[in-house]
Amino acid sequence: MKKKWIGCTLALLLVSGSIVSAHPGRTDANGGHTCRTNCERWGLSYGEYHYHNGGGSSSGSKSSPSAPKSKSSQKSTAKPAAPKPAAPAYAKSGLKVYVNGSVVKFDSEPLVYNNINLVPLREIAEGMGAKVNWNRDAASIGVQRGNHKITLTIGSKTVFYNGKSETVAVAPKVMDGVTYVPIQVFARGLGAGVNYTEHDKILRISFKE
Repeated sequence: MKKKWIGCTLALLLVSGSIVSAHPGRTDANGGHTCRTNCERWGLSYGEYHYHNGGGSSSGSKSSPSAPKSKSSQKSTAKPAAPKPAAPAYAKSGLKVYVNGSVVKFDSEPLVYNNINLVPLREIAEGMGAKVNWNRDAASIGVQRGNHKITLTIGSKTVFYNGKSETVAVAPKVMDGVTYVPIQVFARGLGAGVNYTEHDKILRISFKE
């Protein structure tokens, strides 16, 4: 009886093994193929490569259908960032300046920066009859005409009118050894009136002698 039970068990194992290894599907030259039909029924995963009839080991031989590429592997389609606009540059302005009707002659060309006119300090101070004092250690400039005094610092937008500070749009600047100052800030700080006409680029400064 015991021998019959063992024999039946071995027969069932052989039958089940042949069923698993002999499920439908053509085999390749290596004796195996990829499962595409009723894979779970045969104890396989869809896309699993295996061998039939002991043609080889199925361990490490699984193949899976190609998965779509992840977003990270795809080429980026984002547009490059737009370049930042260039900072305004100093340029020759072609400005003509008159003080009480007399033209001021500049050795260096007046400039324009960010729509602000700048002129050489020495010539405009002389044209207005103002005295200039330099403090080279502090890089500051003191200019006085009568009771009006203005103090400027190279590279600083803070200007002092008779000791009272104000912030201006453009700071005094040294270019090629020439000190430039914003002309309207300078003239008004010395108690003068200013009139500018855009079409002919003429700035007229007027004050009482």
